[in-house]
Amino acid sequence: QVQLVESGGGLVQAGGSLRLSCAASGRTFSWYAMGWLRLAPGKEHEFVAAISGSGGSTRYSDSVKGRFTISRDNSKNTVYLQMNSLKPEDTAVYYCATGSGWPTLKYDFWGQGTQVTVSS
Repeated sequence: QVQLVESGGGLVQAGGSLRLSCAASGRTFSWYAMGWLRLAPGKEHEFVAAISGSGGSTRYSDSVKGRFTISRDNSKNTVYLQMNSLKPEDTAVYYCATGSGWPTLKYDFWGQGTQVTVSS
């Protein structure tokens, strides 16, 4: 059974930074791409970033490109999302997810989410 546990969310002022972590277990971590998605109040799930199993390829949404960085440490079964220059519109619950395929992922497993709140 795949388990994903996010951490690192919180309250930050606009312009600040946060680093999210997602610890994975239940299967060979390095074989699968990982992604971060977010859900803001009144909106649908939005893709944020994804990284291939090896970590050699990444994708970002236009809204976070240049501000967020996704990375992974396959020795620790952990994927990260470094978020800089945060804006109030980045406020959302952030989910770590994994599945099959690359560069288009079909997300089969999701974490419980971590709240990020950016104050203006």
